[in-house]
Amino acid sequence: MLTLVTGTTGQVGRRFVPRLLAQARPGEGVRVLVRDAARAERFAELGAEVVIGDLRDAEALGKAVAGVDAVVNVAAAFRGVPDEEAWAVNRDAALELGRAALASGVRRFVQVSTGLVYGVGRGRPLTEDDEIRPGGSMWGAYAESKGIAERELLALEGLDVRVGRLAFVYGEGDPHLAQSLMWAGNWAATQKLHMVHHADVAQGLLRLLHAPGVDGRIYNIADDAPVTAVELHQLNGVDVPAELHDRADPDPWFQLTSTDRIRRELGYRPLYPSVYAAREAGAL
Repeated sequence: MLTLVTGTTGQVGRRFVPRLLAQARPGEGVRVLVRDAARAERFAELGAEVVIGDLRDAEALGKAVAGVDAVVNVAAAFRGVPDEEAWAVNRDAALELGRAALASGVRRFVQVSTGLVYGVGRGRPLTEDDEIRPGGSMWGAYAESKGIAERELLALEGLDVRVGRLAFVYGEGDPHLAQSLMWAGNWAATQKLHMVHHADVAQGLLRLLHAPGVDGRIYNIADDAPVTAVELHQLNGVDVPAELHDRADPDPWFQLTSTDRIRRELGYRPLYPSVYAAREAGAL
C-alpha cells in the first residue's frame, strides 16, 4: 500500500508523516507532495518518496497520485490568507486531487477538514449528522471552503472518501496554543475552545486511513475537555484580562463536538484527553 500525503510542511502534516512512516508495515510506503525540495529532505531521510510540485498544478498531481493506493489530504490554507487563496487550496485543489485520485485508481481518500464547518452550536455537542453552517468573519473563507470540499469529494462516485473534522490543534511546539489568545482575549471568561493534540490528530487520521467499510463516513477528532478563555490565558502564562468576566458567551456550544462516533466505530481514545494531560507529559 502506497499512501500520498499532501500539506506535509504545515503544522499537522509535518507531525503526521513521521508517525505514518513509523507504523508502516513491510510493503507499505509513503509519498509526499511538497513545493520546496529543501523542506522535503527530512521526509526523504525518514524513508518517504518525494514528489516536487504544487497541489494546484495538474501535472504535479498526476505524478503524485500515479500508483498510489490511498491519499491523505492535509493541505489547507488557514488563517491570514486572502479568501481567494482559501478557495483555491481548500476547495478547488482538493477537488482536483480527488478527481486525479479517482482517475488513477486510488482506493481510499482521507479528507482532513475542520469542526468549524458546523458553524453555530446546537445546544449540545455537535455530531457528524448535524447540518453544516459555516460562516463568520473571524475565519474568512476557511470553514466554508472546507465544507464545500467535503460535500463535493463525498459526491465523487467510485472514490472511497472518509472525512476527519479536527478540533483546534495544538502540541509539540505548535504555536497554535499561544495564538489562541488572539481570539480568547476578546472572549467571555467561560467561552470554550475544543482542542486536540497532534498525537491524537495522527491517531484519528490513521484510523480513518486503515479502517475498512467506512466509505462516506465523517468523524470528529477532538479531546475530552474543552478549555475556557480563562484557562487559555493561564496555560500561556498570561494574566487574565479583567474584562473577560464582564462579557457574555454568545454561543456556549460553538465548535464543541462529540467524539462518540469515532470512539464506537474506530476505537479512538485520546492519548491526551485534556491539554493538562499533555502539559504533564511534557507534550505541549
